[in-house]
Amino acid sequence: MVGGFLSCGVPDNIIDEIVKLNIGNLTLICNDTSFQDADKGKLIKNGLVKKVIASHIGTNPITGQKMLSGQLDVEIYPMGTLIEKIHAKGSGLGGVLTPTGIGTILEEGKQIIQIKDKKYIFEEPLGADFAIIYGTKADRYGNVVFKGTTRNFNPAMATAAETVIVQADEIVDYIDPNEVIIPGIFIDYIVERRTN
Repeated sequence: MVGGFLSCGVPDNIIDEIVKLNIGNLTLICNDTSFQDADKGKLIKNGLVKKVIASHIGTNPITGQKMLSGQLDVEIYPMGTLIEKIHAKGSGLGGVLTPTGIGTILEEGKQIIQIKDKKYIFEEPLGADFAIIYGTKADRYGNVVFKGTTRNFNPAMATAAETVIVQADEIVDYIDPNEVIIPGIFIDYIVERRTN
């Protein structure tokens, strides 16, 4: 899992290291595949991803090209469904019910559950072996805070992965508990962002 919305709140330094080390055959779970020469897009451009699970790919033409040529398996979910699948994993739930997609190709192959007079698609929880996320600030205990919209998918992903690495703009000794968004119990490794 890679946090962020386009290039907002993305652990770009960690992604650059993955590209540099040529770590491939990845399944990438993210909101989007960004732009072809930015953060998550570099993973696609460099052929390191075999499968993408996202809510949109439209800002990265390479993702679409690789999908159409059969080089890349792509699963698209509505954004609300994607984040709720991740929330379900992080919360230990068995899945979520959503009316989004009923009567469309999104329901193909899925279990449909009817409650009273309304139909829902059952979606299973979505987790990962690793999540690389961003934080504006982290303390040495792993507690993380965010500025503005950099929060996006990052907190949910931190709860839904076995190993979580946070890239923080700043690492401090202490964060006021009232400001903490992700408690340190979810964070395994902290990396300070390089600015050059």
